[in-house]
Amino acid sequence: MTSGFVHPEYIVETDWLAAHLDDPGVVVLDCTTHLIPNPASTYDVVPGRADFEAGHIPGAQFCDVSRDVSDTSQALRFMRQEPDDFAAAMRRFGISNTTRVITYSTANMWWASRVWFLLRSFGHDNAAVLNGGWQKWVREGRPVETGPGTPRAPGSYTVTENRGLMVGKEQVQAAIGDAAICTVNALLPAQHAGSGGNSYGRPGHIAGSVNLPAAHLVDPETNTLLPPEELRRRFAAIGALDRPVIAYCGGGIAATADALALIMLGHPNVTVYDASLSEWAKDPTLPMQTG
Repeated sequence: MTSGFVHPEYIVETDWLAAHLDDPGVVVLDCTTHLIPNPASTYDVVPGRADFEAGHIPGAQFCDVSRDVSDTSQALRFMRQEPDDFAAAMRRFGISNTTRVITYSTANMWWASRVWFLLRSFGHDNAAVLNGGWQKWVREGRPVETGPGTPRAPGSYTVTENRGLMVGKEQVQAAIGDAAICTVNALLPAQHAGSGGNSYGRPGHIAGSVNLPAAHLVDPETNTLLPPEELRRRFAAIGALDRPVIAYCGGGIAATADALALIMLGHPNVTVYDASLSEWAKDPTLPMQTG
């Protein structure tokens, strides 16, 4: 593989976006969401609408990941929608099949990568995550807009294909003990070990899985993705570059950051366990490990 990204088109830099804010073919989605720890329910979901109204990239629209692009009829949070429901949500944001969609977050980048991954899973490859997110945009002194945002005229988006990039617990179970598949946990090391942080029912990780936290894919100083050679080194260290990968986390969000990085590195076979530990940890018949 070359030293750079095989698919650099899945992130955009702030200077590119600043130059394209008035492009009618570009739609920007602020995907900010906060998870507030709550011992009774693991966490409370707080959509970042207040953050958005206090300041956002000019012309952006607020995407409530928990409602706008999740199946709210399911017991588990953040589950992928049916294709028609997702398409309707995209049309409401003024998105069509030719639209260049840019996602960002004022919180962790994986809220932006979640929406990017949903678009990818439904066949829309013309989407990218803003490298460095809101933090970098503001640090550079770029323009900021306040208020609820300006709705766009409805788009004409339709789902062209369903690529099957989300897997269920059956595929994850089948991968346990299969050396040909790499199951990667994107949660923090303490959560993987079962020694600290949020637990989703039982502490620890899916049996046999390895750990590369989504938080370890970005430079803590700049909030930008690490250089491709460093990402490649980290994924190689857990054996994720040369085998099909199933990425998971607590609810299928952080896992999409690992998926984004792997896909940009040219990995041809990356899926996400959509329900992740929110489902797995609550079912005592499904094997977990600590340590």
